Order: sequence, then structure tokens, then C-alpha cells
Amino acid sequence: MRLDGVLFFPVTPFGADGDLAEPALARHVSEGVAAGAGGVFTACGTGEFNALDLDEYTRTVAVSVAAAERRVPVFAGAGGALPAAKAVARAAAAQGADGLLMLPPYLVSGPPSGLVRYVREVADAGDLPVIIYQRGNARFTPEAVAELTRVPNVIGFKDGLGDLDLLQRIILTVRRTTDREFTFFNGLPTAELTVPGYRGLGVTLYSSAVFAFAPEIALAFYKGVTGGDEVLVQRLLTGFYLPLVNLRDKVPGYAVSLVKAGVRFRGLDVGGVRAPLVDPAPEHVAELERIIAAGLEIAGA
Repeated sequence: MRLDGVLFFPVTPFGADGDLAEPALARHVSEGVAAGAGGVFTACGTGEFNALDLDEYTRTVAVSVAAAERRVPVFAGAGGALPAAKAVARAAAAQGADGLLMLPPYLVSGPPSGLVRYVREVADAGDLPVIIYQRGNARFTPEAVAELTRVPNVIGFKDGLGDLDLLQRIILTVRRTTDREFTFFNGLPTAELTVPGYRGLGVTLYSSAVFAFAPEIALAFYKGVTGGDEVLVQRLLTGFYLPLVNLRDKVPGYAVSLVKAGVRFRGLDVGGVRAPLVDPAPEHVAELERIIAAGLEIAGA
């Protein structure tokens, strides 16, 4: 199982009754895979993992796995309180997920040894390949990551802090202490904006929230980066990604809310976001639509 290309983080659709909208999710995932996603990460941050109960989570994973039809790997989020994290890890395994994205534990901050223990216990519960997500209160030392590479099913590390000095030290320490294959990728919100910096460290994989609502733009950027088309990359960064990030930063939680609004704008009714997130204000939706239109024009879509 190998991750490659643009990694797709689908939203979790909700119907007018507030329940999980399974047909919309199936279409969302299937169309994303058909568009060229290199992997599906369902019920993660963009998929409002924080707002799903165990039944909804289980159904989300089941629908996503079925819709992907084994065309690409499907990873599912797992995190929060330790018993809950173990429960969702077992549920993901039972529904046929290919792996887990290990989200931060609930609120409390522990020392590196505590984080290592947390990852080990959840990894054991699901018995699936695990990618660690460094973000929020889950901040790992190079030594902690190196220790976790000795857990056979811990296969990768996703960075959501943006501390390139720390990430470089983690990468160098892991490479010095193990010869096994271990994957690193950029997991910052709107990751494309920082792709040039991460590629300087040899980190070429990244998560793309944009792919959820504008795969044409996300794929054009990816082709520009991998094909050495610096003109296209800079045009997309300047004309699309920078305005999108500026809009995203206006309201906490817009990293998810804007993605969902973008999916609705492109023709799939996925409903709104759940509390504590808020849906974008009308003027921000209008701004998002202008930004998407500009991005599609640059991408030639």
C-alpha cells in the first residue's frame, strides 16, 4: 500500500435533518477518486472527526471504503480520548479501512513518552497502518518519532505545525536510526502554500483540502510542482492559494467551513458544518466563489 499524488480529505455531508448524508458522501468520495486522488483520508479534520459519534464515524468509513472501490488506499481519522480513539480504530478496521491517521489526543498535554504510549495503544487497538499527525497538543520530539518507527504498523508522519526546524531534525533522526521505509508529508491547512518549503526538506507528499472542491486546481498545482512549471505554480500560489488562505484566516474554523462551502458551490449539497464550527458569512461565500473562479481560470479548467 503506497500513498502517492494528491491526497484527498473529503468533507462529511449532513442532510437537512442533520444526519449523515450517505449518498452525498459516496458520490463525493467516488468522484474524488475518479478525478485522480492518490489516497482518501475520511473522517479526519476536514471531515469533522470531532463532530461525529461512533455510529456516524463507522458509517462514514464504510461508505468511503465502498465508494473508493479499492482504487486507492482509504485512511480514517482516530484520536481524542484514549478509549474513544481505540473504539474508532477498531471500527475503522472492521469497515475495511487501509490505515489510520492518528489525530491529537483530547486537550491534555503529555510528555513525549506519553504521546508514544498513546500512539502505541491506539495502533494496537486497530492493528492497521498508522500515520502520526503532529498538530496542536501532539508535538513530538525527534527521539519520540524514532522510537515509534520501531512499532511495525506506524508507517508515517504528517506535520501540521509548520516548524521546519523541528521537522528537519525529526527526519534526520529517523533516517539515522532506521532503514525501514517511513513516509513524511505536509499536513498544514491549505498545504499547497507551503509545498515549496517542505519540498526543500525532501517532503513531497501533502494533504489537499482544495482537492475536495476544486480537483482541477489541486491537480494543476501538483502537475506544476512535479513537472517543474514554476510559472504555473507561482500563478496559482499568487492568484488562488494566497487569497484563499487570507480568507481562511478571517474566522477560526474556516479551514473546514470554506471547504464545505466550496463543495456546495461546485454542485454537491453536503450541508453545513456542526458546532463549534460556523458556516461562512454570505460575503465570505461570495469571496470564495470569486477565488475559485480565478483559480479555475489559471488552471485552464
